[in-house]
Amino acid sequence: MTGRFRHVSRTRAAALAVLLALGAPAWTGSASASQLIDRNARDLSLLVNGDGQALLTYRVGSRTRRVVAWGAVNAHAPSRTSPQVEFRLDYRGRGFKGGSCPRYTGPPLPWLVAACTAPDGSRWAAQAFPQPLPDLGFTPWTGAQQSVWLELSHWTGAAAELYVGQAWVYGGRYHQLFGRLTYQGEPVYGFRTTRFGAPLGGYGSLVYLDVLDAPAYGPGWRRENSFVTHNPSGAFCYGFYAFDPTTGGYQHPPGQTAPRGPGVAATYRLTAHGPGVTPDVGWTGAGLGAFDAADPHARETLQFAVDQIKSWGDRSCLSGHHGG
Repeated sequence: MTGRFRHVSRTRAAALAVLLALGAPAWTGSASASQLIDRNARDLSLLVNGDGQALLTYRVGSRTRRVVAWGAVNAHAPSRTSPQVEFRLDYRGRGFKGGSCPRYTGPPLPWLVAACTAPDGSRWAAQAFPQPLPDLGFTPWTGAQQSVWLELSHWTGAAAELYVGQAWVYGGRYHQLFGRLTYQGEPVYGFRTTRFGAPLGGYGSLVYLDVLDAPAYGPGWRRENSFVTHNPSGAFCYGFYAFDPTTGGYQHPPGQTAPRGPGVAATYRLTAHGPGVTPDVGWTGAGLGAFDAADPHARETLQFAVDQIKSWGDRSCLSGHHGG
């Protein structure tokens, strides 16, 4: 993506100039994304067996549900011709035999509800993630926006890696985040999106950005935006600008049409869908302060960002960086 910036929200992707400094890896997920099982589940239990099956038992409202999942593990590398892996699901709970939940031995995961290590050493995890939150810091005003998505993953080996960095762009006027999502050392990306940037075809990953106590939005965690990882680098970049909620596919409460943001905050949280049926991964960290041209560390941060993005071969994320 080129130009000064292009944004996309939850059901869209954002490609802007990039920022963030000294990336720290966050470990979680692989595959195209852990698979959606249900919404607003509670009282969940997870069992796994030696036949490559998992049984989720939980309640939605007054009903108890039993879902058996099987037939998928890990993720395929991005492919235009081969479909991504996905679970087969039986919402009647049939065919599951035996089962227990041996102690989970995998990496820390965000939004974790339950996790087990199967007899063959593979790992299963259930995560409950508030995926549908409205962008641009709006407080949810519909029930659908307040729903929590129950997602299931199954993988062997390492999960996806989420690298995050921070910097400033356009002479220090704007804060930015940048990073990269990889799985088994290779970038995670897709080939098609909707016109607002949501991945299509089973490949690609959305990265969700939440901000804590942003002055522009008020107290608590708010969804700032979401953006797709780039083809073929697996990189992403996001600039903190003011956005028009009436354009670009954003949802906004009735009558609230004034520009929103920027959602600059002291603390940020990123959640990324891993590829295939691997778990979601996350990162939480402190935001950068204001840019100070006289500060040698600020200049080092800017140079680090440029060098890191160039090493990924992602020219679109160099927009706004001096020397990019």
